[in-house]
Amino acid sequence: MDPALVMAVIYAESQFDPMAVSPKGAVGLMQLSPIVTRELGIIDPFDPQVNIDGGVRYLKNLLDTFDGDQELALAAYNAGPTQIYRHNGVPPFKETREYLKRVFYYLTFYQKNPIS
Repeated sequence: MDPALVMAVIYAESQFDPMAVSPKGAVGLMQLSPIVTRELGIIDPFDPQVNIDGGVRYLKNLLDTFDGDQELALAAYNAGPTQIYRHNGVPPFKETREYLKRVFYYLTFYQKNPIS
């Protein structure tokens, strides 16, 4: 997994706040939803190491599902895979489109400024 992509998702999702909670109940650094947390068998999604491990596994699964297409995988990470199938691509949700812009902006930043 590209570390710059992981950093970009974390920044876009929580701005590196391990205690972040979204209005929809997603938690932690990578903002794992209750459903994803359950599916991955995560006990403490606020533990940064556990949260990142789960988020990376989920993102990798989405990248595999969408044949490496980062845009579709990230849109699915934000809106859910069902929405990608329902809309035959990136859904027309303002939140998802803004999310993609943020993640790709941060991805470029972290690719140019790797953290060692």
